[in-house]
Order: sequence, then structure tokens, then C-alpha cells
Amino acid sequence: MRVLFVSALGTGHVFPVVPLAWALRSAGHELLVAAAGDALVVEKAGLPVVDVLPGATVSGVFEWIEEHHSELTTRLRNDEATRDLRRAAPVFAKVAEHMADGVLDIADRWRPDLVVHSQLQGAGWLVASRLGVPVVQQGFGFARTDGVNELMREHLAVTYDRLGVGGPPDCVRKIDVAPRSMIDGEPEGWSARYVPYNGGGVLPRWLSESRQNRPRVAVTFGTVAPTMNGLGALRRVVDVAAGVDAEFVLAVGEADIGVLDDLPPNVRSVGWVPLDQLLATCAAVIHHGGAGTTLTALDAGIPQLVLPDGADRYANADAVHDRGLGISATVDEVDAPLVIRLIKDETLSEAASDVRAEMRAMPTPASLVPRLVELVR
Repeated sequence: MRVLFVSALGTGHVFPVVPLAWALRSAGHELLVAAAGDALVVEKAGLPVVDVLPGATVSGVFEWIEEHHSELTTRLRNDEATRDLRRAAPVFAKVAEHMADGVLDIADRWRPDLVVHSQLQGAGWLVASRLGVPVVQQGFGFARTDGVNELMREHLAVTYDRLGVGGPPDCVRKIDVAPRSMIDGEPEGWSARYVPYNGGGVLPRWLSESRQNRPRVAVTFGTVAPTMNGLGALRRVVDVAAGVDAEFVLAVGEADIGVLDDLPPNVRSVGWVPLDQLLATCAAVIHHGGAGTTLTALDAGIPQLVLPDGADRYANADAVHDRGLGISATVDEVDAPLVIRLIKDETLSEAASDVRAEMRAMPTPASLVPRLVELVR
């Protein structure tokens, strides 16, 4: 069968579909990814990708929305709004409007048998409705999506009419990667293990070297937050790290941290490194609450200090805090005692180990392939 993956603009939206795409390809199925902006990086996973919005970037699209619909982007800065994705749906509907024509064009020409879309990607529903094929939502975090797709469909009504597309798809399924012990109620659709994909790379030698009897703590704020929110949180963590007996590794991707001046001797900046490989050597992680970072840390079985600052990050931070495997805090609350507790509190590390074991027992993405084949039949 042919499977079209439709992703939103960010790497955090497209990376979670990679293990499922690999599983489908290994089973002999054809696949294609429709993406734009930062999500085009998925081509490095060996997947064929079509750029449906050439020249677009995450920041550029959101700057356009800010200019023309500032009342919508204001919602994304509200922690309550981002705990309930239905309040964020109008913003992402605007993103889907930008992508709709390009996605529909490639779908009409390629004719997939199945559409898999990332959360908050309304163009996936539109394509499935147009072609009359099943659609599956690939989950990537802890924010619940009940009613979100339907609400996005309402906000895309003009686009549906313009493109001559009817109502919602006839056959809709969801894949939920959240461990059961960290959600209220039942999973959204099929439960599947989160298998980290954070990009590849030649691993630096220091990654496997001795840590000189000191714990290693990873610090990362993802690919979007430093660009859109600045480096204030990173500056705070670096200042605090100078007073903690541990090795801190700043995994900041392509962010320019020159403004941070000289780093303390126990702080190393490494740019881009596969996060799952880094976290496997760490005792703890400090991060922004991105879904991919949160779940990769869960897979590594280490405690987390989460400093949420928008998007779905408050929902992820709440899940970590409520399960007792980490701490949710504001940037201003970060100090040496808090970081020392993160590293040394055995209650946190035991809970993190328990969830890691729970995740490892979940069905793998490969186990979903027969279900998807039957869905198409």
C-alpha cells in the first residue's frame, strides 16, 4: 500500500513518525512525506519528502499569523490554553491553510491508500476526505486531542469549500505514545511505544568517556524555543550549574550561544548530538518540556527538570511532575538546591526507571503495520 505522511512544520512533529515509517518500509510498503520548513530535516532519516510550502520556516509562518491574527498567537502564550489543545487549534488551522494546496496537489498525483498525519496538522484530514481513504493521527506527547481535529475542520471550512472537499474522513484512528500511568483515562486509540528518533550523527568520543565520578546532566531547549523565546532560560541554568558538582552538557543545536560569554569549567556546549545517545549517558536532564525531549528522557529512565514556556509543554511538564519522576518549575525557581535534588533524589530516579520499563513493554510501531494494512482493506 501507499502511505502519505503529512507533518506540521516543526521537527518535533515529524520525528515521531520516523519509526512507523521505517516499519512500513521494512514491510514492503511505499511511503512519502509531505512537509515544509524545519520538518524537511526528516529526509536525513532516509525518507522521501516533498516540500509543500517552499521557503517556509516555523518562525516565518508564525510571524505572519502574529501580524494578521495576533489574537490567536496570544493564546499560545497562555499556559491554560496549551494544556487544552482545542484552544490552540485555530492557530494551527492557519498553518494548515498555508500547506493545504501543496499537500492536496501531491496527494492527488501520488494517490495514497492511507494518510498518517502529525497532531495539529489539519491538512491530513483534508486529504483523506478528498480521496476517501483512512486517516491515522500519530501522537507525540501528553496533550490530549479529543475534539481537536473536529475543531480544526471547522476553522478550515473556507479552505474545504475552496478546494471542493466535503466533510470529515469516514475512517479515523489515533496512535497514542503516552504511557498509561502518565495519563488520565484511556489512551487515544492504539497504544504504541515511543521509539526515540532524534536524528543521526557521528558520535563524539567524549560521549563514552569517563565522567570523572561526577554525574552528567543534559541541558536542551529544543529547536524552536531558543529561536522564538531567546536564551534567558539557558543563561539561568548555566549560571546555576557553576555552583553544582556535576558535568553539564548543553545540547543547543544550531543556536548561537556566543552571548553567554565564557562557560564555567563544568559546562560543555556540543551543538547537535542525537539526544537519545546523550541521555543514555546522563543522570538527569533539564529541558523546555518539548514532547520529543520529554519522551526521549522517559525512554532513558532519568529524572527531568522541566521549564515549560509555551506550546504543549505545560501538559508535558504536568505529566512529568504528577508521575513523580521529575520537577516542573519556572526559570526563576531554578537554583543549585533544586538541581542537586534533581540529581540525587532517589524517589525521582526510581519513578523514572519504572516508567522506562512500562514504555519498553508497550507494542512497538512495527506491531501497528498489520493493523494499518487491515484498516486499508
